[in-house]
Amino acid sequence: MENKREVNVTVHAQSESATRMNLKSGKFQMVIDEPKPMGGTDQGPSPIQVLLMSLAGCLNVTGHEVAKQKGLKLNGMKIKIEGKMNPCTFIGCSYDERAGFQKVVVNVKPNFENATPQQIDDWLKETEERCPVTDNIENATQIKIEHN
Repeated sequence: MENKREVNVTVHAQSESATRMNLKSGKFQMVIDEPKPMGGTDQGPSPIQVLLMSLAGCLNVTGHEVAKQKGLKLNGMKIKIEGKMNPCTFIGCSYDERAGFQKVVVNVKPNFENATPQQIDDWLKETEERCPVTDNIENATQIKIEHN
């Protein structure tokens, strides 16, 4: 039986070069590229930058929804995300570490009206638990890569 609340997201991508890719999802288009030191043309954010940008966007949407459901007035938020990774696995100079981020630190500065520190702590905890991008980064998600 199919889950009626399931949302399917599809991305279509076409490589333009070894580093640049044109992407489309729904009516939106963007370019992912690498910086010049990585052999790219720096005409768009890198894939790992997009991952962290997605995390910020998802925390924003989720945080506003959680605040609304809790009856809190959230006027906005600032988010700073820093990821630490060793590119050696990606470029093939070492295979001692994971290819991805070893650590991601998210700093959220919310702008609430009349929220107590405990309400803000509870809001942040629930926001983190309910954010789909956080969930996908923190937990193993089955990925099946096929070719046609």
